Amino acid sequence: MDDITDTRAWLLALRTPGLGPGGLRRHLDASGGDIHAVLRRLRRPCAALDDGARAWLAAPDEARLDADLAWLAQPGHRLLCCTDADFPPPLAHIPQPPAALFVAGDAGLALLPQVAIVGARSASAAGMAHARAFAVALAQAGFAITSGMADGIDGAAHAAALDAGAPTLAVIGTGPDRVYPRKHHALARRLAAQGAILSEFPPGTGARADHFPRRNRLIAGLSLGTLVVEAGLRSGSLITARLAAEQGREVFALPGSIHNPLARGCHRLIRDGARLVETAAEIVEALAPAARALGGELAARLGKAEDAPPPADTPTADDPDHGALCAALGHDPTTLDELVRRTGQPAAALSSMLLMLELQGRVESLPGNRYQRLPG
Repeated sequence: MDDITDTRAWLLALRTPGLGPGGLRRHLDASGGDIHAVLRRLRRPCAALDDGARAWLAAPDEARLDADLAWLAQPGHRLLCCTDADFPPPLAHIPQPPAALFVAGDAGLALLPQVAIVGARSASAAGMAHARAFAVALAQAGFAITSGMADGIDGAAHAAALDAGAPTLAVIGTGPDRVYPRKHHALARRLAAQGAILSEFPPGTGARADHFPRRNRLIAGLSLGTLVVEAGLRSGSLITARLAAEQGREVFALPGSIHNPLARGCHRLIRDGARLVETAAEIVEALAPAARALGGELAARLGKAEDAPPPADTPTADDPDHGALCAALGHDPTTLDELVRRTGQPAAALSSMLLMLELQGRVESLPGNRYQRLPG
């Protein structure tokens, strides 16, 4: 969706008061995915809209729309719409899926298999260490690390992935141009440069309490599983875990000391059916089938979009990194760690290329985090 007229139409619809993602998606379904047809439907006298929505559609705030377009015109910024071929497939299967996401950074990372790591803002030193260790281990196994850029566990997981050169995505409860908490300005810059920041809210949207549960459903929805590291009995992390369970995703929890108040939320999750885990390998094993299914769904979706460009990180025959990876694979099963040693490439970059090669039917993933080149 590169046409500025199409983009403006999407922004006009997204900012229509009272419409919401559910209403917009219903109109898209009825209009064959044509955003201009949606606007025509909304402007009909019989459309079920309140006075505020009608006033906006009749005389939108052009300065606000121009500011949105100016933000999107900056390098690395994108409006990722639910009608785009590379809209993340997992979000199609959640209640109240978003109509569009504002992205700062690499939107292609949203296609990778993801694990959410969430937990307490006032985490203990041990909890922070666990978040960092699990983030690195899961990233080395080929998963992108997703969280909410909050203080504590979220920030530790993001920072550890970035330090390891691994893909990480932050789903935030403000507009994509805002940073909350303010102390994370440096982290936000790193995420936009090396990972991705995603928001359902348009530029200029400030932090509001009701935005964060909405944000949490996207963290859970993007991820194949959610790991809760530390959480009190009343915390946003438990909301994310509940949403993940309701969406049919795996929920993992780390046990802790009975004397640690921040372990009580995890213990409740375990009593309620979450998987008690002690190592990242347990999570990798549990999520491997879902990761393979996601790869198949993504391949089918991209195969139907014949005119859609491939994701930005899709390897091509004349890509030297791609050539080096294929040469390093050889014809025998090879572990990701061995491929890192042979190519000198970071594990995150190799995981991304291997995923795309697998979707193209050129590489097969095997148990034990091994990969094998297929004939042809």
